Amino acid sequence: MNPLLIFNALSNWIVPALILLALLYGYLRGVKVFETFVEGAKEGFDMAVRLIPFLVGMMVAIGLFRGSGALELLTLVLTPVLRLSGIPAEVLPLGLMRPLSGNGALAIAVEMMNTFGPDSLLGRMAATMQGSTDTTLFVLTVYFGTVGIRKTRYALITGLLGDLAGLLAAIFICRMVFH
Repeated sequence: MNPLLIFNALSNWIVPALILLALLYGYLRGVKVFETFVEGAKEGFDMAVRLIPFLVGMMVAIGLFRGSGALELLTLVLTPVLRLSGIPAEVLPLGLMRPLSGNGALAIAVEMMNTFGPDSLLGRMAATMQGSTDTTLFVLTVYFGTVGIRKTRYALITGLLGDLAGLLAAIFICRMVFH
């Protein structure tokens, strides 16, 4: 039998099997599975409602940042410094947007790939940056805001340093591998 067919069948059934296993385990342990599920769904809905103000605030801030031209202005100002350091200025908007918004960064990455091609050095850098950085400010706003954490200074610094490391590593590695 073809191993690829076995792996495909397993991959289609692994998640449903794990869910069924968890339900069966809970039932055998005497947990009221359906009632527990409904209670968890209620808590999830309440959490989603508490998230709305944080999400709206973040989306408005991102819209203002992009719509005001601040992103383009910052790119224009930093371009000479980037050229001296060997970093393509075309990746700066993506590097600046990625910590703010996953969708905004994805739109910039797609735009870069449409402009330069997905197999170009810049297209590969964009794809690598998408995978090696995170939406730090979004994560801090939503997750920390939901649970009421107000002192995020060290988490913010650590997250942004991680994003910078991912950005620089993506540029360096793509230059080494694809250039």
